[in-house]
Amino acid sequence: MERRQAFKFELMPSGEQQRMIRRFAGSARYVYNHALALQQEMYAVSGKSHTRFQLDKLLTQWKAETPWLADAPAHSLQQAIIDLDRAYTNFFKKRTKFPRFHKKGQRDSYRESDPKCITLDQANNRIRLPKIGWVRYRNSREVLGAVRNVTVSVIAGKYFVSISTLREGEQPVHPSDSVVGVDFGVAQFASMSDGTHSALPDTASLDARKKFLQRQLRHKTKFSSNWKKLQANGLKVATCR
Repeated sequence: MERRQAFKFELMPSGEQQRMIRRFAGSARYVYNHALALQQEMYAVSGKSHTRFQLDKLLTQWKAETPWLADAPAHSLQQAIIDLDRAYTNFFKKRTKFPRFHKKGQRDSYRESDPKCITLDQANNRIRLPKIGWVRYRNSREVLGAVRNVTVSVIAGKYFVSISTLREGEQPVHPSDSVVGVDFGVAQFASMSDGTHSALPDTASLDARKKFLQRQLRHKTKFSSNWKKLQANGLKVATCR
C-alpha cells in the first residue's frame, strides 16, 4: 500500500536566498493570476476556456515577453498552471468556490514538482533547491520515503519547506481474528450472530435520579448560582451517565 506524507520544516536561508525565494514565489503568482485573467476573458467572449496544454504553450510565450520569468525554476511556473487547472476542475465539480487571484503577502509560495531537481541531506540538515542551492532547515524529525515534490513558502516573514514523500506502507491489520454481527430488536435489545443476546440496560435508577434532581431544581431561584450549579453538575450527570 502506497503512503503519501508531508513533512514541514522552517528554512534558514541567507539574505540572497530569501530574495530569490520571494522572486520565485512572485513569478508563480504572476503566472497563476495572468492565466486566470485570460481564462475569465476568454469565457466572457466565447463561453469556453483554454485547456491546460494551451496554457502551457502560452507560458512559453509569456517567458519570452517577460524575461524575468525565466529566472524562476521552470517546473514552479508549470505547477502554477496545473494548480489553476485543478482549481477550475474542483469548481465545476462543485467542490470549491471559483478560483481567486493570489495576492502578494497571502500566498507567497511556489512548488518544485521534479524530484530529480531536489536533494535532501538530512544528516547535515540541508536541502538543495533548484536555482537556489543548499539551504539549511530546522530538522525536527526524520523524513520518510522518497521525495516527490517540495513547496517553499513565506509565512509571517519566516520561510518554510513542505516535503511531500511517497513510500510503501504496511496494510493495516485489525487485531481481532473474528467478526460478529449485531441485530437490534424489540424482544431482544441486541442479538449477536454467534447466538448470544444482550438485554436492555436497566435505566430505572437513572430515571429516578433525574426526577429527584428535577424536583430540586424547581425549588431553586431561576438563574441563581445554586440553580446553575444543579443544572450543570446534577442534571448533566444524570442524563449523560
